[in-house]
Order: sequence, then structure tokens, then C-alpha cells
Amino acid sequence: MASELHHLTVAEAARLIGTRRLSPVELARALLKRIEELDPQLNAYITVTADLALKHAKQAEQEIAKGRYRGPLHGVPFALKDIYNTRGILTSGHSRVCINNVPDEDATTTHKLQEAGAVLLGKLATHEFAHGGPSFDLPWPPARNPWNLEHFTGGSSSGSGAAVAAGLAPFALGSDTGGSIRGPASHCGIVGLMPTYGLVSRAGVIPNSFTFDHCGPMTWTVEDCAIVLQAIAGYDRGDAGSIEVPIPDYRATLSSDIKGMRIGVLRHYWEEDLPAHEDLKRAMDEAIEVFKKLGARVEDCRARPMMDSLDAKIIIAESEIFSIHHRDLVARPGDFGRDILGRILPACLFQAPDYVQASREHRRIMAEAQPLYEKYDVLVTAGFGPAPRLEAHRTLNFWLRSNVFTPSNITAGPALELCNGFSRTGLPLGMQIIGRPFDEATVLKVGYAYEQATPWRTQRPQLNPGAAQPAVTPKGNEPDASNADAATRDLALGMAQRAGLRLNERQQAILLEAAPYALAMANRIRKDRGRFEEPALVFRFPDQKQDRETG
Repeated sequence: MASELHHLTVAEAARLIGTRRLSPVELARALLKRIEELDPQLNAYITVTADLALKHAKQAEQEIAKGRYRGPLHGVPFALKDIYNTRGILTSGHSRVCINNVPDEDATTTHKLQEAGAVLLGKLATHEFAHGGPSFDLPWPPARNPWNLEHFTGGSSSGSGAAVAAGLAPFALGSDTGGSIRGPASHCGIVGLMPTYGLVSRAGVIPNSFTFDHCGPMTWTVEDCAIVLQAIAGYDRGDAGSIEVPIPDYRATLSSDIKGMRIGVLRHYWEEDLPAHEDLKRAMDEAIEVFKKLGARVEDCRARPMMDSLDAKIIIAESEIFSIHHRDLVARPGDFGRDILGRILPACLFQAPDYVQASREHRRIMAEAQPLYEKYDVLVTAGFGPAPRLEAHRTLNFWLRSNVFTPSNITAGPALELCNGFSRTGLPLGMQIIGRPFDEATVLKVGYAYEQATPWRTQRPQLNPGAAQPAVTPKGNEPDASNADAATRDLALGMAQRAGLRLNERQQAILLEAAPYALAMANRIRKDRGRFEEPALVFRFPDQKQDRETG
């Protein structure tokens, strides 16, 4: 078994540790050795906390020996996307801006996992501040896909996807603002869950968008996802977006029996709105047949076109991240990478009416999802795949087309990504299962049934310790401002100046490249609306009684 410790699932490791057939110290050492051997090829880790991991593994072993077993994460190693605060440990956001940022406190989720007895292996690569794409101009290189080291992991939880797929951690936490858990899960062939907005605390996690950020687990199996979610879900007064709801036993509801369940298939997402790769289309057709053989009632359905969600999401989210980083954008724009600047800088073109109109559209889309929730137990649609090559990334594509994950960030309910096959070239393919808000149990149940009925969890990427990392030469992503006419140029540079930005020639080109598309997006969101139409904003007074009792 020792040679395969790195491929133990969370459930398998918990069973062995809980019955004292596996030492947490032995498991931690095996994973640290695996990281040492393979991470030079993968770039999944920014910081490895080896000494701390062994200390906590020894502590877990001693507690379990004394009969103080805390549960299925006790003694199980994990890693965190490097936007989760860790007391006394670098939390960089994979950015030069936070290259010396060492927090004084843990994120709520970090604390919850430590309370469950989990063992921190280290902090994982991300796209800069959980935004942007694979960048070669940051202090750390981008993570590589374990299935093919010349290919993209998906983002922004890039290191989380790579580490779990490669056996460098049994589980990791990622974050999802527009697909950042589900994209890497899809490209790396693992399971990723974006929980309902407000179910898992974001306190102590570097924000991307207050409106759309979700924190969630990334694992090898659906069962593992349920185990980790159990540990991190729950109300937190430290997160203004946290919502207090009953937390079921997610693992106990897993079942292979989905006979009679109603599944709506959002086929138009991958056939019309954003036509998918032929291999993914085939995998989706085959997955739908699996659901039918399991006895589910399956039929096609429709939702809003994906581009509608993109307009609302980008105007809101980019306005928020621009505000979050405004001080540093003014003082030190050169410390940000090219890719994140290509997404954030154009937000200076959005005006207050654009933000409010986008929030009103957000509310409309959420309301329009309600009939689908009433008619179906879950919705199914495509994920990503196969992963493109790293050097194929183009920043401008962010403004040109949506992706299959963005609509779920708008509707805010749970969305599970899991592997549904492999391309002809051996790269993973992915599928989404989307549910009603706070109905993670049903989403996980359907995903578990599919996973049990298919062979995909038996395949692992093949990696060779000591092998050289293949060279990837980024090219073709230099900013091109030629699409901005004189009027657009004057408007964009004028608004940037009004926002306090002092941009050099290249940074101006980054702004101007996307400016026509950002302005077109703002024009599309300006629909006819009544004066009483409300935005998708929620305000709730704190529980004053609780504050007095705990304060």
C-alpha cells in the first residue's frame, strides 16, 4: 500500500486512520515526498509547510491513539489555494502585490479544517488574486496540467486542480467566482463543488467579487466532496454574505438510486451558445444515457443564453475587483500581471447606472431560474474539455465569450463538476450538475450515482519523478489597441485618469484593447426597466440578541 498512499481518497484515508491501520505521520510523509518529487514539473505549490504538516500529523496520531478521534478529516492532509489566510504563513494571492503578506489570523475555513484535525501541506498556485489566466509574468509560474504538462489546468484554482489530480493532496479548497473551482476540476479530471452562495464562509479569503465569490472543496470523488463540505459549511458572523440554514449530513444522503429523479438537460449551452469540442459533445450524450439507464426522467430544457449572464456578471464582478484593488492599481500598477490588468482596468469604464442595471439583470435571471427548480431536481450541462495548451491563452477572450460556468454564479445555487470521460488525446472532460439553492445533498447524490456507474475514477495521470518540465513559450498575448477608435481612446484614457490611474504606454494598450468590448457590454445591459425594479442586493440586520450574548 505504501507506494499508493498518495492516491488514497479522503474516505479511504479516513477509514484507515480511524481504525489505526494507517499513521497520519506516514501519510503526511508520503505526500511530502510526492510533492518534492513531482511539484517541480507541476508548479502546484507556492509554499510547502512540511514541518507544520508533520507536527500536526503527529498530534493527530497521538489524539487518535488516546481515543480522541475527531472525525473523517482527522489526520488527513490537505492544501489551500493561496488566497485563504493562514496565520503566520504567506498568503500571496500569487501576486507581486502580496508577496510579503503574512496574515495574523486564519480564514474561517482554514480554522474549521484544523479543528476537524486535517493536516495542512501548503498553499497552492492560483491565477493572480483568483482572477485572470495562466500568466508567466508573476513571481511564481503557472501550474501545469498533470495529464499533459504542456496544457492548461483551468483557473483560477489552478494549483488545487493540479495537486488533487496528481496525488499531491487528497483534497484542496478552491474558490469560484465565474467557474474557478469547476474549470480546474473539469480540465484536471477531478470533482469540484461550488456551494450555494452563503453556505461556506469567505471570511479571511482574499476577495474577488463580493457578489459572486464562493468557497468550496476540490477532491477526487463525490464522496470526498461531501465529507469536506460537511466540515466547512455553516453560518459565520464574520462573512456578511453568510446565510444561516440547516446543514444536513451530506455523506449520509449519497446513494446510487436516482430512479424517478427529474433531470433537465441544458443542451443549448454546449450545442448553441458556446459549441463544445466534439469529444465533449460525445461524452455528454453518453452521460445522459447513463442517467436514463439509472432510471432518471431526463429531458432537454432551456435557460437564458449564456452571454446574458456574462454581461451582468462581468459588469458587477469587475467593478468590485477594481474597487478592491484600486489603491494598488493607482500606486503600483506595474506590480500586477498583464492578464489581470486586461480584466480589471476596463472596469474604470463602467458607471454607477451600469452596475445597478447589471444587478437588476442579475435579479431577473435568478427569478427566471425558479420554474426550472420547480420542474427538475437537478440540471445537467457540459463542463470544459479537453484542456488547451498553456500558450494558447488570450486575455481578450475574457471579453468576447461566456463560459458554461458563469450562469451558475449568477443563479447562486450549487454546481458540481465531475469527470465524464476523456478526449481522444487522453485529456479529461467534464460535466456539471446544478441544483436548487442549498440543495447540495441532491446535487451530490446525482453526481455520486453517475460516478458509481462509470469507470472514470480508476484512471490517474501518469507522472515520472525527476522528468524535465517541458518548455512552454508564451506568445501572441501582447495587447493590441488597434480596435479602439479615437473617440473610444479619448473616453477610456479620460476615465482612467479620472479614476486616478497613471498608466504607462503598455498599460494603456491593455486598457484600450478591451475598451470597445466593455463599452458594448455596458450598452447591452441598459435595458428598459421600471423605476421600482430592484437589484439583486440583500441586506440583513445582524442578530442583535446574539451579538449581546456573545459580545
